[in-house]
Amino acid sequence: MPYTDFRAELAAAVPVGTAAAGRLAGRVSGWVHSVETAGTVDGPGVRYVVFLAGCPLRCQYCHNPDTQHMHDGTPTTAAEVVADIAATAGFLRHGHGGVTLSGGEPLVQPEFCAAILRGCKDLGLHTALDTSGFLGAHADDYLLADVDLVLLDIKAFTEATYRKVTGAALRPTLEFAERLASLGKPVWLRYVLVPGLTDDIAEITALAEFAAGLGTVERVDVLPFHKMGEQKWRDLGRPYRLGDTQPPSAELTDRVRGIFRAAGLVVP
Repeated sequence: MPYTDFRAELAAAVPVGTAAAGRLAGRVSGWVHSVETAGTVDGPGVRYVVFLAGCPLRCQYCHNPDTQHMHDGTPTTAAEVVADIAATAGFLRHGHGGVTLSGGEPLVQPEFCAAILRGCKDLGLHTALDTSGFLGAHADDYLLADVDLVLLDIKAFTEATYRKVTGAALRPTLEFAERLASLGKPVWLRYVLVPGLTDDIAEITALAEFAAGLGTVERVDVLPFHKMGEQKWRDLGRPYRLGDTQPPSAELTDRVRGIFRAAGLVVP
């Protein structure tokens, strides 16, 4: 069923929160790679994190290369996912948390995301969308209405660096960030700091100024590069291009965090 048809049918058939809404969600299927039932790094509080399969980017430092293709996941329905979330809803509320859709790239499957998000809001849970923003055009206003927080991973801030890191264009991510700002949608910005790749100080300074200008960025997480996903690349028989790259020094990491703070942004 096309995404807009699902939304139109849901809106016309039943008020939000009814059992019928759940039955409609049961018609929407997608591909789930894995779940984490007590995550603490993908949004506020304790999170149920759904890792969806499929991603259009090919980031050099990807630590989940086993989620890049749809067939890397298991087919299921949104209703099944929501039912599993419902079993832990009390625990999530007690932990001041909620549900985060991650990946892969969740916006590869916008209909599936929308149905899960709607089910989570019916359960009264906080929702977060963890995305690169590259497919932000796939998230219509109905989907975003059920998102309380966007974890936006801006991987670089020049076209050349972004293409080098991801193999894709930067502009769609920036347009999505600007759209989120126009909607007043809270954002936690994520930036992976990779020596020799994403450590250009002028570029980071420009990104900090852009983020501050959005007005909706609640915090910035500067994430030091690590190689915990290297073995996955080897298991897949694929070359890992950053095998000789070391994590950034504490001094560089602190300097980059200071750049974002100097722009008036909160950096934990």
